[in-house]
Amino acid sequence: MWTQRRWAALAVLSIISLLSEEAAAIEVPLDPKIQQELKQPPTIVKQSLKDYIVDPRDNIIIECEAKGNPVPTFQWRRNGKFFNVGKDPRVTMRSRSGTLEIRSSGKPEDYEGEYQCFASNNLGTAISNKILLRVSKSPLWPKEVLEPVTVREGSPLVLACNPPPGLPPPETFWMDSFIMPIAQDRRVSMGLNGDLFFSNVLAKDAKTDYSCNARFEFTHTIQQKNPYTLKVQTMRNIPETQPTFLSPTGLSSTKMVLRGEELLLECIAAGVPTPTITWSKRGGDLPTKKVRIGNFEKTLRILNVSEEDIGSYTCMASNRIGSIRHTVEVQVKAAPFWLEKPINLVLAPDESGRLVCRANGSPKPTIQWLVNGEPIESSLPNPNRRVLDDTIIFETVQFESSAVYQCNASNEHGYLLANAFVSVLDMAPRMLGPKNQLIKVIENNRTFLECPFFGSPLPLLRWFKNGLGSGLDGGHYRLYHNGTLEIKQARTEDQGTYTCVASNILGKMENQVRLEVKEPTRIVRAPEHKTEPRGTTVRFDCRVKHDPSLPATVTWLKDEKPLSFSWIGRLKKDDESLTIYNVNPDDGGTYTCTAKTEIDEDTASARLTVTGRPDPPQDLELSDPSARSVRLTWVPGNENNSPVTHFLVQFEEDRWEPGKWQNLSIYDWNLNSVNLQLSPFVNYQFRVIAINAVGQSQPSHPSARYQTSGAPPDVVPSGLKGWGSKKNNMEITWQAMQNTERNGPNLRYVLSWRRKDTEEEWNNITTAKTKHVVHNTDTYVPYEIKIQAVNDFGHGPESNMVIGYSGEDKPSAAPTDLRVSKINSTKVNIHWEPVEQSSVNGEFKEYKLYYWREASLIKGLKVNKTKLQKGFFTTAEHPSGILTELYPYSKYKMYMVVANREHEGPQSNTVEFYTKEGEPGAPKYFRILRHTDVVHLKWDKPLEPNGVLIGYTLQYHTVNGTQAGERKVQSFPPNVTEYVMNLPHRFTRFKFFLAARTQVGAGEVYAVESPHFTNEAYKEQEDIATQGWFIGLMCAVALLVLILLIVCFIKRSRGGKYPVREKKDLPLDPVDHKDQDGSFDYQSLERESSDEDNKPLQGSQTSLDGNVKESDDSLVDYGEGGDGQFNEDGSFIGQYTVKKDKEETEGNESSEATSPVNAIYSLA
Repeated sequence: MWTQRRWAALAVLSIISLLSEEAAAIEVPLDPKIQQELKQPPTIVKQSLKDYIVDPRDNIIIECEAKGNPVPTFQWRRNGKFFNVGKDPRVTMRSRSGTLEIRSSGKPEDYEGEYQCFASNNLGTAISNKILLRVSKSPLWPKEVLEPVTVREGSPLVLACNPPPGLPPPETFWMDSFIMPIAQDRRVSMGLNGDLFFSNVLAKDAKTDYSCNARFEFTHTIQQKNPYTLKVQTMRNIPETQPTFLSPTGLSSTKMVLRGEELLLECIAAGVPTPTITWSKRGGDLPTKKVRIGNFEKTLRILNVSEEDIGSYTCMASNRIGSIRHTVEVQVKAAPFWLEKPINLVLAPDESGRLVCRANGSPKPTIQWLVNGEPIESSLPNPNRRVLDDTIIFETVQFESSAVYQCNASNEHGYLLANAFVSVLDMAPRMLGPKNQLIKVIENNRTFLECPFFGSPLPLLRWFKNGLGSGLDGGHYRLYHNGTLEIKQARTEDQGTYTCVASNILGKMENQVRLEVKEPTRIVRAPEHKTEPRGTTVRFDCRVKHDPSLPATVTWLKDEKPLSFSWIGRLKKDDESLTIYNVNPDDGGTYTCTAKTEIDEDTASARLTVTGRPDPPQDLELSDPSARSVRLTWVPGNENNSPVTHFLVQFEEDRWEPGKWQNLSIYDWNLNSVNLQLSPFVNYQFRVIAINAVGQSQPSHPSARYQTSGAPPDVVPSGLKGWGSKKNNMEITWQAMQNTERNGPNLRYVLSWRRKDTEEEWNNITTAKTKHVVHNTDTYVPYEIKIQAVNDFGHGPESNMVIGYSGEDKPSAAPTDLRVSKINSTKVNIHWEPVEQSSVNGEFKEYKLYYWREASLIKGLKVNKTKLQKGFFTTAEHPSGILTELYPYSKYKMYMVVANREHEGPQSNTVEFYTKEGEPGAPKYFRILRHTDVVHLKWDKPLEPNGVLIGYTLQYHTVNGTQAGERKVQSFPPNVTEYVMNLPHRFTRFKFFLAARTQVGAGEVYAVESPHFTNEAYKEQEDIATQGWFIGLMCAVALLVLILLIVCFIKRSRGGKYPVREKKDLPLDPVDHKDQDGSFDYQSLERESSDEDNKPLQGSQTSLDGNVKESDDSLVDYGEGGDGQFNEDGSFIGQYTVKKDKEETEGNESSEATSPVNAIYSLA
């Protein structure tokens, strides 16, 4: 015995060792060329069901399809014997197929039986399952006479169905003679066997047409049993009974079910009252995921039964009388099922392999091996094959080892049959992929270079780069068994041509793959989340960077759906952005930009939130009414992405201003139920407006109306005052009360007045108006006034007393002894004697001084004599004031009156005074006329000398970038208005500061800077301007231009006046635009003219020692033509118009024409 055990152990060890040395089975690719050339045993690909029931009216089709190379041939066995298809004219086999077709004529029952298909070629035979063919049957119900069933009320009853046996079994149901289903409930229901159970019969169950019906699926027919007639013997009192079981019977039973099928348990009980059924499982809870309770808790159904469902199931029927139980022992058996199904085995010569067939079941199935459809025991011996229970071992196979093996696993509940072939082949290496493939990858990405191949024996595959090296594997590379080469992180230096070579003992073959490494596609400026109000324009950026050799496309999605663009739509896109015009709430969502090339893509998303005005509130309701309040409740509308901040409640009343909505109150966002404070005697209706950061919503629908009761007025009329419109009256006015303050009908005002500080009786008047005039009053007398509102419900509160005055008269006295003191150049002190308060004849307003500039002390200087005024409010005993902003060196006159609110009194004495000399204004103009080696400066006297001019001061210094040279000073007498200065160098630039002087001192400064000439410009002038022919040409051009300008000027003068002439012809402007006190500028028109016409250079006006605002540019910087100007339409007037203006104002001003040389400098 020890020896046998030892040999058995050695056998097992040898088998294990052999299995460990097996070569991996060859996987045959699905490549059409390989499949076409490859020799393969047959494989069943389609067959009919094992239990095959057919309709007798149709042709019978028994399917059997197989593939193989060569194409298989087919044979059939019926009931274990060869079935000769050719001998039966009703049976045909389809071409290149094993499928049988049996025509329906005759008796189909003759062909019932067990069929099996055999598919064969020279490499082996595959077989189908054993197909049990049966013909569907739908027999008629046996004829029988059913006697009426009589039962006592409250008793149980079972009406038997007993349908005829059919194939497959019929489906049963109960109906009445009107083809209406019998109503079922906890008391009446149909059992699993088709019988109709009554737990207890009631009088209403008495019928003559209880009919059981059987529906046959295949023939689509319904067979009806003769109906039952049920008679019920009624009872006055139905006795209550304890439950008893109608199905199943007894206290216990057993139930066997196969694994994977459906378990159905049933408990139907009788009793009065109708029992209730409950289910339980011993030792645990019912599996709720699998269990279904149905038929009014009478059936328990478990789907897809498994071993865990084995156990005892108890149903309990109970009513108030008692209970009863029935236990069902459930056993689960199993037909065979696969644990490991044998698969096809493809081997090369001298390789080893195995077929494994493992199955389980209850009871445990037996395994039987067949080869080419015959038991393996009866086949020819094969020294290269060893059978070990559920495994067949193959060693050093040869071509004759090819065959089809069948594994049959069976027990008493069924069987499994599987075909698996063993195919021995040899084939030189084949490349299955496309040749010379180009692969483009993104830098730094993991990359796979595929090289699918096949051969038998399995070829060895190696990779080479650019034809060099001994094979790529390890480090940066990884080679897979299927031939794929992985580059873990592709870099630029990995570009090149890769060659894969597959070789076995029968030969070798190679293929090439060209790899290009590209820059990744990236979105470098991604769209950002935006929240914008409705109607605005939104732009989403999407700037893309990609490999230059890969064209990139940019697409936009909204909420993962493509956007459509058109030239008339609101959505526009360019290479770097998406723009949405006039956004609305529907545009809100997530926008995704996708930049895509042929090998990669990048995406970025941003959300657009469109804010808008909120939707109006809804469902306004009024509650909690009281005399002067009511509660208003509403439902807020959609905020449209912008939180509501406030709710505005408005009202409308239909008595005083129907149809006009008015604001009542405003509330915070978190309130939607508020108590409104109301006024009496108003018929209200309300509406609510929601407010957010975007704006106001549309108003809500109005609420129902709410009428408040009347009451006396509770507020005092406001704005009560009295004043005189004439010297002998007083007008009393007040503001009308608001409609919501009336509190009742027939609103009136009770007005009372009396003279102040007297014991007079009150004067009263009742009026509906808001004004009352008191006549025949004394001049400017105080009155006490009060008012009270009244309506039909009573009087309101009285107002406080106010003081009003009757009308004013002209003051009767004038200020006296008007005089001046402390006179300087621009201001003077004023003194006068006041009037008596009683002579004012009204409320004192001010002392009003009238003054004007009579003349300038400079001979021949015209002035503006417009009368100006200045008020002084003072009640001092010795009043005085200061008059400022006067012109220096001028003669002034003035007088004074006293004024009340309505009138001015008589004039005081008139006073003359003279202002002293002051600092002069800036020169009228200051020009630079530059030549090659000299600078020619010209200026004119100030428009406002403010005294006797004693000369001019000129300061200047050189300018070199930001560096200023030493400042030099020159003084000139008042009659000198030009200066010529030699230049130390022709490129030297100067800055000049000019101011006029009086005895008081230097006046405002006029600053200019000489023009800048570049070296290139000057050199060009030196080369050209010194030529005689050029000088002559320029003189001719200048003369021609001069003639043309004169002609144009004459023509335009005939058609209308120029703006300069218009100003000259206008009367004197009563207001000086420079001096706010209205003092007259003796050359105001000339200054206006000069402001427009004589602006050759804009300078600043300040003292010599102060800061200077300098001119940035001027026409005079470039030549002598600075005296001319352009009019409003842009045409050139020239110096002649200026000259004429100067002659009219000054009489001694001259002008000179522009020389050709100066014109050249001006162009520079």
